[in-house]
Amino acid sequence: MNYAIIGFGKIGQALALAFARKDIDVTVASRRPPAELEPQARAIGPKVVAKSLEEALKADTIFLAVPFGEHRDVAKALPSWEGKTIIDAMNSFPLPLEELDGLPSSAFVATSFAGAKLVKGFNHLGAAKLATDPAVEGGYRVVFLSSDDDDAVAPVVELAKELGFAPVKLGKLNEGGWLVHARGAIWGHLIFQDVFKKQQ
Repeated sequence: MNYAIIGFGKIGQALALAFARKDIDVTVASRRPPAELEPQARAIGPKVVAKSLEEALKADTIFLAVPFGEHRDVAKALPSWEGKTIIDAMNSFPLPLEELDGLPSSAFVATSFAGAKLVKGFNHLGAAKLATDPAVEGGYRVVFLSSDDDDAVAPVVELAKELGFAPVKLGKLNEGGWLVHARGAIWGHLIFQDVFKKQQ
């Protein structure tokens, strides 16, 4: 399995730090050329490698960490998303639901990535919290995951564990998934909640 993070702002860099802490290879890309990203990627860790968007999208599992309005531009970069897992780490706040056809934002995003398996996750913490070590007070910081594709969630659960987080499955996007989606200008109840699980 190989991984890429698309978007290298605060959230993208926080995710890259999570990979670097566990010495896991990850590619990073944005609309900026790789040469501009390379110094920051190198500063985060040797396993964080800046590449072009085209190269990064060869990964099996792709984190979307771009501003919400840019996801369609990313979607146009490949003719087919078959075989890819997209982890939507974006937030649509404060876009009104009418602009999302009344759907949870991740369900709306999924319509642009036809053929991909989409999982909502890693979006509920602010960048500063997401960037810190998830081992907290004898437990592990939680990441909430939801998807309409049950098969897509299992490998993301394992990845979350590898990165040191405690994954919690919320079910389908329009069920428990609403807890980590904004409804227009109202945040889901679990957004920004710094929840952690004690060791068993």
